[in-house]
Amino acid sequence: MEKTMKKLSENILDKLSLDFLRNQVLKNAYGNDDTVIAKLDPRVLIVWYLFFGLVPWFSGNVLFLAGCFILVAATTILARVAGLVLFLFLLGVFSQTGYLFLVSLLFGGNAETVIPLLVLTLKVATVSLASITVFSGLDPDRLSNGLMWFGCPEKLSFSISYAYRMLPMLMEEFQNVLLSYRLRGKAPESSGFIGKVKYLIYEVQIIVQAFYPLMLNTAKRSRTTVEALEIRGYRYAAANKKVKKMKLSSLKVTYDDMLFLAVSFLWMAIVFVVISYI
Repeated sequence: MEKTMKKLSENILDKLSLDFLRNQVLKNAYGNDDTVIAKLDPRVLIVWYLFFGLVPWFSGNVLFLAGCFILVAATTILARVAGLVLFLFLLGVFSQTGYLFLVSLLFGGNAETVIPLLVLTLKVATVSLASITVFSGLDPDRLSNGLMWFGCPEKLSFSISYAYRMLPMLMEEFQNVLLSYRLRGKAPESSGFIGKVKYLIYEVQIIVQAFYPLMLNTAKRSRTTVEALEIRGYRYAAANKKVKKMKLSSLKVTYDDMLFLAVSFLWMAIVFVVISYI
């Protein structure tokens, strides 16, 4: 049993590499183009998100929140969200609400504290999963076009799209800075469980030290990109109505979009019927 646990811990530490983290982040942002959620119209996804991202905060009914959670959990599965994102989601939900239940039990709480904490947990989990579903299924251009169609300022929609496009550049620059630190330093031995823990601590120290040069180098490259956009007439194109109409002509509500909304509406209608009879 001891050998099995030791081998399992070593396998987990082996997978916690920077390449693995980078691949998981890029996969969640750019690797979900073939999913059911990614094929939906961005306007439909934004409207769907506004409901499941705002309405749960104004309800304290456990059945309603549970129904919303089940639906967004199903859409998260359809979106094929990266495992690292789901792990961070579980960690975040527990860090926000799970520890409160443990603390309440230690200081004299009882089973009555479960309901309020369950309501809070369902709210946080539903809104978080809805955000994960939508933003993992929208690429930068489709998200920008959807926001622009709803009347968001061109600079705001472009800024969001540009932030998405900066992600690969940011990861590449991060990798270059880390490699430069590794060339100038000596990493500890990574053999055995203790060695892997020391190596993991060494990696964390390098990441902290690489933050400032990462931001500086990224700012330099961002300035070059902005200057290139200005030369190509970005500001004129963003304010021109003909260009905007041409850009938004690719948005079309299809049968799949209507089916997605119909299934969501039907599920929530069933939840309301169940609540009214209880």
